[in-house]
Amino acid sequence: MRKYQNIGDKLIPIIFILVILVLWELVVNLGVVERYILPSPTDIVNALLMNWTDIMMHTWVTFFEGMTGLLVAIFLSLIMAIVMDQFPVVKKAIYPVLVISQTVPIIVIAPLLAMWFGFGIAPKIFVVVLVCFFPITVNLIEGLQSVDGELINLVRSMGATRHQIFAKIKFPSALPYFFSGLKIAATYSIMGAVIGEWLGGKAGLGVYMLRARHAFALDLVFASILVIVVLSIMLFYGIAGIQRALMPWEKLKEELE
Repeated sequence: MRKYQNIGDKLIPIIFILVILVLWELVVNLGVVERYILPSPTDIVNALLMNWTDIMMHTWVTFFEGMTGLLVAIFLSLIMAIVMDQFPVVKKAIYPVLVISQTVPIIVIAPLLAMWFGFGIAPKIFVVVLVCFFPITVNLIEGLQSVDGELINLVRSMGATRHQIFAKIKFPSALPYFFSGLKIAATYSIMGAVIGEWLGGKAGLGVYMLRARHAFALDLVFASILVIVVLSIMLFYGIAGIQRALMPWEKLKEELE
């Protein structure tokens, strides 16, 4: 029964999206909205197929920037979260700064990065790191500090060292929080790369979108958006797959429930 319920839960959003696409197609084809204002889904797919080579070239650039920035953000987040967990005074000093940093719109910071680092790949990666660092760090530090204190006291009484407690108890317990933040950051990574490209660059989906917009080719703009959405979804489910592989006990827990 649960199996059929899971299938139904997956079908509902698919059916809803299909209904939206059909209505969208009808609205455009019936002339309710002009195509130069809002291309139909078939127009967007045709534009994507007709310009596949160019779009994929720009997609690779954006994907590289997004993945590089995401990996750097993961590395920095792990270090920062571990340091804040091990040294509470560091958390008290840095955590408010992290929160305040998220109140500054990234679209405001990006032009400064272009001025400081030029219009190459570096500012794009920096933007991705900025948007990905916060959700990973905050979720991981929350996971590290949500471990049952009685369990830590138990293994400490059995002679476990500080390193062993972290490696065997705290970090494995924090993995669900870490992957929750990582899935959010993965979807942000492509968006961050595109924002960086909007403000200066020679290649990438953000640059391609600007060129298409200036040429009033909205079908190509929407085709680029479609690629960005697909990339973000692929990254999200890719991270979810890694999570299932590294945490098989979570699947067993769901089956038992």
